[in-house]
Amino acid sequence: MISHTPDILSFSSEFKRQILSVSQIEILKASTLQLLAEVGVHFPSRRALETFADHGAQVDMEKEIVKIPPELVEKGMSTAPRAIVLGGREPRFDLILDGKHSYLATDGCGVKVVDAETRQLRPSKKEDVERMARVCDSLPLISFFWPLVSAQDYGIAAPLHECHAGLTNTLKHVRGGTTVHSQLARYIVEMATVVAGGPEELRKRPPICANICTIAPLAHDHNGIETTLLYAEAGIPTSFMAMPTMGSTAPATPLGALVTGDAEVVSAMVLTQLLYPGAPVFHSIMTSLMDPRTGGYISDLSIPMSYMAVQLAHAWNVPSLGGGSVSSDAPEIGWQSGTSTGMGAVQIPLAGGEVCGYLGMAGGSMILYPEQVILEHEICQNTHDLFHGFEFDQSDLALEVIANVGPGDHFLLQKHTRQHIRDFRLSRLLRQKDEQGNVRDPRQVALEEFIHRDETHHPEPLPDHVLDELNKILEAADIEAQQLEE
Repeated sequence: MISHTPDILSFSSEFKRQILSVSQIEILKASTLQLLAEVGVHFPSRRALETFADHGAQVDMEKEIVKIPPELVEKGMSTAPRAIVLGGREPRFDLILDGKHSYLATDGCGVKVVDAETRQLRPSKKEDVERMARVCDSLPLISFFWPLVSAQDYGIAAPLHECHAGLTNTLKHVRGGTTVHSQLARYIVEMATVVAGGPEELRKRPPICANICTIAPLAHDHNGIETTLLYAEAGIPTSFMAMPTMGSTAPATPLGALVTGDAEVVSAMVLTQLLYPGAPVFHSIMTSLMDPRTGGYISDLSIPMSYMAVQLAHAWNVPSLGGGSVSSDAPEIGWQSGTSTGMGAVQIPLAGGEVCGYLGMAGGSMILYPEQVILEHEICQNTHDLFHGFEFDQSDLALEVIANVGPGDHFLLQKHTRQHIRDFRLSRLLRQKDEQGNVRDPRQVALEEFIHRDETHHPEPLPDHVLDELNKILEAADIEAQQLEE
């Protein structure tokens, strides 16, 4: 039986926190321009090098280093659109990235799952992506489905199968494109085109977007850049994500890491705009810290890096992917993960990034506990309710009801009570009790909720002819992927 997918809920807030002043933002932008012009960025792509050379950049073909003058950066960024549309299966799931709303996204790219039934840790697979897409489809605050884990059972074709799993199991926008072998990226474009209904519809309401990570410091990946240009040509929106780690791949200072990441992201956006002016792009910097004791990765920082990254994106007049992550470095669900989730959820409306949240993962975004999605969604719901505000309705004063009851009586028998007592949203996770009357462990309740949603929520399927076409595309992609692996 087909299930109804609830309308999405976005965050909005009149209380956005501006960490950096206008003059400080200008200093950061000037520093980015200085790095791009004097230090340069590594572009291991012949097409990228030739494009920059044709537009007057200083290009070292042997070292593959491009130095981009400020005027060329400004020229490229001037055509990047400030507002872009990320399409859903239906228009009610479209996301408008224009700065007025913040849309909650799942986290992505994990590699391990704590199995919902056996509770054993194992490698992730496509079936996990499908399950998560169905469950997230049923949760109204999740507006943007990023495959939380990878389809490791499909080798180098995994990103294509993750895209397929998302498109066929949720009506919401899907992060369906990422860095793949450049020969395989065209299959992702084909899948998106089939679901959208044709090339022109793909440009108007793309059902997927892509994310291309840069290589810190100041470098790009060959397949990432080649894939980027293929997506841009088709009109698929792409976010460029820098992930500088302070102390190892970036200076051990917040501003040094921020400007390094910004130079990487801006250089990719400039290339995209030089070749395809007006191509939809958005900006992302995810800063972490090298653990000085172990060399490990710490993403839970007390420094408000996400706020600054969002401000910097908007200063370049493009949408932002970032601001308020509710996933954490915690290896297990507990005090640390709960603290990170609560703090991250409050930051979503305060930071004001267009796509944000990164919900559902633990262990530095590597481990998926299925129940974590339910727990974090509940916390984000509380934050949404807090920032949504309050509608003052004078009839709610209920003065006549109070007068009827009078001093010292109760309101249990009042018709007004029967009409309104269910107006309040109460958490199912915190109020379930066992047979002895004891409050049950919210984590166990959340796991049962996840399993129930997985078993009972069945989103509207794609038409049969679309499903058949997607299967044909995947079959061809799998054959080519096998040849590439051999």
